[in-house]
Amino acid sequence: MIDLTNMLVPGLLELHGDVLAELRRREIVRSANNPTGDYGELLFARTFGWTLNGNSSADADATDSDGIRYQIKCRRLATPKGSRQLGFMRRLPDRPFDRLAAVLLDGKFRVIRGAIIPYEVVAPLAAYVDSVKAWKFILRDSVWEMGGVKDITADLKTAELLI
Repeated sequence: MIDLTNMLVPGLLELHGDVLAELRRREIVRSANNPTGDYGELLFARTFGWTLNGNSSADADATDSDGIRYQIKCRRLATPKGSRQLGFMRRLPDRPFDRLAAVLLDGKFRVIRGAIIPYEVVAPLAAYVDSVKAWKFILRDSVWEMGGVKDITADLKTAELLI
């Protein structure tokens, strides 16, 4: 382990940039943005063999061999009580995906819990936010109890050990 406690902020930021560059070189992340979303997409694609769409795709992030379209959302919880609001979804009434694949990670990017949620469950629970012209969805524990929701936590935990 690297002791970061005495590093100056410029050194920490440089290290962060170097780590992101190395993750991109290893094809763990696909962009130079916050790695949480890219990591979530990779985790689902590797776990289930989905094909990831291009970075510029506004709708589904991946498709499986049956043509089912998945919107993938990943939330890193810095603390156990952190917000579970997933990234905003655009054009939700147009049904841009068939299923929402969602995972919660802990502060060290380890899988806490994951689910595959049918569009029919997501749409009525999502709330429109006019200021961003998109819908928000909060991944509460109660979602796992809803009909049609598949708990895939064990699958993701197994896959994360192989990445």
